[in-house]
Amino acid sequence: MKKILALTMALILVLSLAACGAKDTTPETTAAATAAATEEAVETEAARPHFDKLTLEFVPSKDADVIIAGTENLPELVKAEMAKLGYDIDEVDITVGTSYDATGEAMSAGTIDLGWLPGGTYALYSDDTEVILTATRNGLSNDSENPADWNGEANATKKDGPQVTYYRSLIYATPSPYGKELAAKVNAGEKLTWEDLDKATWAVQKTSSSAGYIYPTLWLMENYDGKKISDLSNVVPLDSGYGTAFSYAAAEQVDIIVCYADGRNDYEASWTLPTDQQDETGKQGMGRSDSIWNEMNVIGVTEGIYNDTVAISKESQYYTPEIVAALQDCFINIINTDEGQAIFSVYSHTGYAIAKDSDYDGARAALAVVS
Repeated sequence: MKKILALTMALILVLSLAACGAKDTTPETTAAATAAATEEAVETEAARPHFDKLTLEFVPSKDADVIIAGTENLPELVKAEMAKLGYDIDEVDITVGTSYDATGEAMSAGTIDLGWLPGGTYALYSDDTEVILTATRNGLSNDSENPADWNGEANATKKDGPQVTYYRSLIYATPSPYGKELAAKVNAGEKLTWEDLDKATWAVQKTSSSAGYIYPTLWLMENYDGKKISDLSNVVPLDSGYGTAFSYAAAEQVDIIVCYADGRNDYEASWTLPTDQQDETGKQGMGRSDSIWNEMNVIGVTEGIYNDTVAISKESQYYTPEIVAALQDCFINIINTDEGQAIFSVYSHTGYAIAKDSDYDGARAALAVVS
């Protein structure tokens, strides 16, 4: 019995000492653990990349004020999304280039980090930039290569087709007296001659514009024995985008304009508004009385054009594999939201896919042909 009692007392003593030891060392252990966690957090915060500014620029394929208004909320979305991906950016600045080439040149110089460039412009400046994303868009309800199929209110195109990675450029006859003559011939099934086209006054975009110059030139070359826009007698080059082209058409100052295939969709509302009013997107009224589908007749349809790019300047501080991957995720995530869809609808972009430079070899070849 004495032995049992002794053993019991010894066990109680051991347990008591262990408890005391644990109690005595807990504050020190906790303090050490807290200090280690704090130090680790400080080191993690210090290692988190931080940037003062990210500069984005859009080419003026739409009116500059329409693009700026449409992308007003994009900077905050980009900052928030990049923060989730581990990159803190104080400011995101958005501008619209004065021309396609101006944006390309700014990216070559490194003054713009990311640019939204059509394929032809990217091809021209791809030595100094690198494509990171290709846009996808809703195809149109019409994809006919017969120009007459595009004309009249009954053939008004809708943006309700399947997702596509290409678009077309169209050659439009305006409501000028001579433009109406050209449209009447095409709608009657008559093929236009080079002489018919050469008598017209054309309004075209800068030479690096895919829909506004390069592919219409390829269309001419294919159908008129290698002749180009540069061979036409009366050409008005425009620096200020497609809005100017449609305003020239509405004023009957030119007979032919060239534009992407859904151009009439974008200017449908403003076409018949009084000139002292603006549509809901800020486009100035053009004062016409009849529908744009009846007055702007298609007389030529180009082959498909590979979709627009999001490209990064090789001079940019963001041009690293890790940050490029984050930027790709950033814009893919944004456009997959309702707010992102609304923002990028200004360019008819409905999605982004990761791209590589060789995707634009065709655009490079086209640019070489028309140069």
